[in-house]
Amino acid sequence: MVDEQDRLLPIANVGRIMKQILPPSAKISKEAKQTMQECATEFISFVTGEASDKCHKENRKTLNGDDICWALSALGFDNYAEAIVRYLHKYREAEREKTSQNKATTSSQDKDEESSEDRSGQPPQQTDEAPTPVTEFNVNQGDKS
Repeated sequence: MVDEQDRLLPIANVGRIMKQILPPSAKISKEAKQTMQECATEFISFVTGEASDKCHKENRKTLNGDDICWALSALGFDNYAEAIVRYLHKYREAEREKTSQNKATTSSQDKDEESSEDRSGQPPQQTDEAPTPVTEFNVNQGDKS
């Protein structure tokens, strides 16, 4: 049997999300956090269940973001679905950009390694310099566009 607490979202995370919208001086009771924890968990289960049913009918085992968006619309949460579709689009765009940057960086490093070998075919001596970090693109979750 699954423990009730294992089924629910972590209460610390729920409380942190609740605090983000409230003034800094506001206090949230334990009961309010628990109520929101139960509601949010039930909502996620409800939407996920609908998306899972769709996948089952289509003989698919993997549920994806598009299925969640479809479920939100099917359940009448069109405003949420539209926002999630926009977020999903931006997220996928960022992931594609990150992948292409990683490929370009890897390709560039391979060329550098090939050209840095000396005439004897030996690789260059190691240095203590740290490698240049790859810049990552973060999706701004607060974006309302």
